Amino acid sequence: MNHLDAAPINLAGKICVVTGANGGIGQSICDHFLALGASVMATDIASNASLSKEDVSRDKFSYQPFDLLSQDGLSACEDWIMQSKLDVLVNNAALFGMGNVLEADLAQYDKLFGLNVRSAYLLMQAAGKTMVKNGTHGSIINMASQAGHRGEALVAHYCATKAAIISYTQSAALALAPHKIRVNAISPGVIDTPMWKDVDALFAKFENLEIGEKKRLVGQAVPLGYMGNPNEIAKASVFLASQQSSYITAQTINVDGGNVLR
Repeated sequence: MNHLDAAPINLAGKICVVTGANGGIGQSICDHFLALGASVMATDIASNASLSKEDVSRDKFSYQPFDLLSQDGLSACEDWIMQSKLDVLVNNAALFGMGNVLEADLAQYDKLFGLNVRSAYLLMQAAGKTMVKNGTHGSIINMASQAGHRGEALVAHYCATKAAIISYTQSAALALAPHKIRVNAISPGVIDTPMWKDVDALFAKFENLEIGEKKRLVGQAVPLGYMGNPNEIAKASVFLASQQSSYITAQTINVDGGNVLR
């Protein structure tokens, strides 16, 4: 008789840290983790947190505001992670910016690389050290982007930060594999989050479009025909956080409706 190894999809007993948790993708990830039994430690720059599911038990949710672009805030967040007994880290905090290589200055470079890469790397390092110390066979999930797979004329610095995340994911996965710690990335495509209001306004400025036009066009261009929503990314996060993905590491999973074929 064949034995079916039905790995659990629930996250009961897991401690999950989520950055960039106060809206859009991060908030949806927190909601999904909580609904599946995890305890969630969430952080963002905002002083208060909100969850979209009012029926989620709040005794398993804690929130700390950290400014990850500040050295003091980043160090405090590292300490917060090091003192936890986390099983899962979701490195989701990020900023978007626009400008081609003739216009995007070093101030934008420093800000985007400071949050999207520097803070993500240091928090991944802190989580890895904590998991090794505690003997935890954990999961680290970095948020990349379809922009990390290719350059874009108007999004030079942002594309480069997400390419760096994909590379760091591979390197960290190989370094942590002997400790049975898995490291993967999720590469969202165009996802309908509150941030898209700002993104759409930037494209309207740089491409001389009407407000809302870029959002409509990119949704139509997706092979599946529409923009994704934060729940699509949250479900992929649940998969990578759970034992359903126990033999997957060093991978970047595209959740983009078919935009990137690799």
